[in-house]
Amino acid sequence: MPIQAEFKVRPAHHQADGTFRNPPGSPERVLNPRQLWDFWLRTARQRRDKPIMPAGHVIPEAEALVQYHRHGDDSIAWLGHASFLIRSGGLTILTDPFLSRHAGPGALGPRRIVDAAISIAHLPPFDILVVSHNHYDHLDDTTIRKLPNKSGVTVVVPLGLGEFFRVRGYSKIVELDWYQYIHLGTDEKAGGVRLTALPVVHWSRRLGQDHNTTLWAGFSFKSKTRHIFFGGDSAYGAVFDEIGARFGPFDEALLGIGTYAPRKIMRAVHASPEEAVRMGLDLGAQRLIAMHWGTVMLGTEPPLEPPERFLAAGAAHGFDEDRLWVMSIGETRPLPPRAKLWPSNN
Repeated sequence: MPIQAEFKVRPAHHQADGTFRNPPGSPERVLNPRQLWDFWLRTARQRRDKPIMPAGHVIPEAEALVQYHRHGDDSIAWLGHASFLIRSGGLTILTDPFLSRHAGPGALGPRRIVDAAISIAHLPPFDILVVSHNHYDHLDDTTIRKLPNKSGVTVVVPLGLGEFFRVRGYSKIVELDWYQYIHLGTDEKAGGVRLTALPVVHWSRRLGQDHNTTLWAGFSFKSKTRHIFFGGDSAYGAVFDEIGARFGPFDEALLGIGTYAPRKIMRAVHASPEEAVRMGLDLGAQRLIAMHWGTVMLGTEPPLEPPERFLAAGAAHGFDEDRLWVMSIGETRPLPPRAKLWPSNN
């Protein structure tokens, strides 16, 4: 079960009315109706004109599956947006699976600009399903309902999201508060994985729900050979320096680089590419892996701008090319071996 010291007082992110809030020092979300109206008009116009993505942005399914099965433990496959298959510690983790056509209830939400590289029907087996928060592009009802092996998979989610999976047939569900963790896996040689829920700067809501009634989180995945940070959705804030000091360093940080424009609306919920690099620096990450771009248009930035700015910002901060990963959708890469094993999962 999750392990955490008892709180003597209510944690700062728990509010008296049962809702949640961001860590202290996070940017404030200030909106006005005119800004929101202008934003929705601009995004609606963008979505009418489906952008043409470059050749190689999405790998054909047959090739993607060959790549995936060519590699084993300590490898990562990007399925698009914030969806990854991560193999380490003898286990496979699937994050924020969004493999359907629309990021919204039914066909109401934004439609993907590219097809999924791997269909739900051909998705490789996985042991752990991790979801960072309840927004439709991360908690996709169609995908969640169609995933196989609901009784065998362990679902790890932030507080308040367990019931969503329970009513859809999942039986092994763990809800975590920030800083809680659970160790999964009993393979003595591989050692399993410790999953820790960590604070990020975002919010939560679905159609018919009030704001922030369920928690949002990033996650640390730590095995004997790997320490990976998965950012979910987040703006940049002081909390990343705290996470780096308390939980870092990390081998890899999976960070969102898209949906950052217009800044007046997005600055409190999504990092810019430059801020994503700052997150990686704060976390003490050896490699930065870009996500949350090139799959569905949720902001007003040009579709190919995020990776260009991410690579430029990383280079300006001293990251070599092999430490800045912009993957194709469907691509699998082996994670470079560490010089020595992590000493423990503490």
